[in-house]
Amino acid sequence: MQRFILPALLGVFACGRVHEPELTSTPANVASVPNGPAQQPDRTTASIVQAGATPETNGRPLVTANDLDKRTAELFGHALRLDAALPMPADSAIDGGGVVAPSWDIEVRSYETFDRVRFYVGSFTGSAKDRFAERLSRGTRYERLIRARLRAGGLPEDMYYLALIESGYNPHAYSRAAAVGMWQFMTSTAKGMGLRVDWWIDERRDPVRSTEAAVRFLRGLNEQFGSMYLAAAAYNGGPGRVARGLNRYADDLEGATGDDMFFALAEKKFLRSETSNYVPQLIAAALVAKESDRYGLSVEQREPFAYDSAWVGPRVPLAALAEASGSSLSAIQELNSHILRGMTPPFAARDSIKVRLPVGTRARFDSAFALLSDSARTGARPVTAEKGATWATLAKKHKVSVRALPLYNPKVKLAKGTGRIMAGTPLLIPTAAAASAALSIPDPAVERYGSGTRTHVVRQGENLSVIAKRYRTTPATIMRLNRLKKPMIFAGQELLVNGSPSSSRPTTKKATASKR
Repeated sequence: MQRFILPALLGVFACGRVHEPELTSTPANVASVPNGPAQQPDRTTASIVQAGATPETNGRPLVTANDLDKRTAELFGHALRLDAALPMPADSAIDGGGVVAPSWDIEVRSYETFDRVRFYVGSFTGSAKDRFAERLSRGTRYERLIRARLRAGGLPEDMYYLALIESGYNPHAYSRAAAVGMWQFMTSTAKGMGLRVDWWIDERRDPVRSTEAAVRFLRGLNEQFGSMYLAAAAYNGGPGRVARGLNRYADDLEGATGDDMFFALAEKKFLRSETSNYVPQLIAAALVAKESDRYGLSVEQREPFAYDSAWVGPRVPLAALAEASGSSLSAIQELNSHILRGMTPPFAARDSIKVRLPVGTRARFDSAFALLSDSARTGARPVTAEKGATWATLAKKHKVSVRALPLYNPKVKLAKGTGRIMAGTPLLIPTAAAASAALSIPDPAVERYGSGTRTHVVRQGENLSVIAKRYRTTPATIMRLNRLKKPMIFAGQELLVNGSPSSSRPTTKKATASKR
């Protein structure tokens, strides 16, 4: 999926993408790619710890029982005392001194002395510390969900920190290249991964559905490249570019295996600088996050994302869900962040659509919802445009804002010059309750296309033969270009292809630091 990575989450996070202030920037005197351990002087993490960090002895932090209680409560949601008969958290271990030490299921210790990793550790614990901690706190809302999905997908749970780099765990993150959500999917790839993206629903903003799609996508990339860090680089910079680099430097990379292959490729300066820095950011984030109190970070634990579900019909306003469940509108909006226009879609594939409710409200919902008036349960009503109607005259007649009407009538075209609506045009007039909960966002269907590109995002139902025919090449060539070990591809995967499309249908263009 292609997309620009904006100055976002952490300016530190290379060219991040959410519209948030930068944390830091890459200094000119720091190499753009890391060097291997053999070229680096030994340097303990203590040398980049900011003032106020936990003191160390022989490179190991001094941790008291109280510190231990606090730390484990922050990380795992409960206190863990050495004399308590509690199970050991999966990502921790007791060292010889009786201290709970963190562990990771992605390789971080082997790379923590690399220049770029050390730079980002210093950034995340220095000038960017407060914003980094804020985003870690936001992530605690979704951590249990994301780790469970990663585990179920057979991926390392600590790839959880990839969403920190991507968006700061912001479900509404939006890039200049129209990548959206916590996992920053472009529309084409999101649809290829089975997500619904249209005017009314954008599941890229749904923490559950988008996480499931990201896990499928990462699993496919990991199977393609045989390395989680190469998969992360491909997630950021595009599988086509990573495969092309591996092919171009195959002789030079001989002998490098697994995750070392990423760092060997990064040294060739072939990957864009953002992609070269992407994995070091991931490693640094994982290092700092699991030793947050060592670096003086205050990470607030938030209530885990959880919900009940119910089925309702089309055009049901979110305000009605809030009233029937006895909860706030903001709570309903947060649980249903993928519903864009303040109500369920006007036309459902079935007679009903599943919505989310706060935990514990399901029992009362059905009866309370049935007691609501028809007008309260309806977010928009159909009307027919009369001769000479404009948005302004309709807004005045139906007592709604002029700005709201186009949001509920995206396909209505106005006459040039007059701004009038053709008589007899069917329209939807939103209620004030629905309009007040609608999101003011760009068209989710917006995609960035370009001519001359030689990448293709796999669509549902496509195989190598179909794609090869379209680009006037062969399946074997596509497999070679993309270092595919088997003739198997998955929806949402970006493939490097040869030749030009045999039809005029546009293909997605890799933007600067494109990926999905």
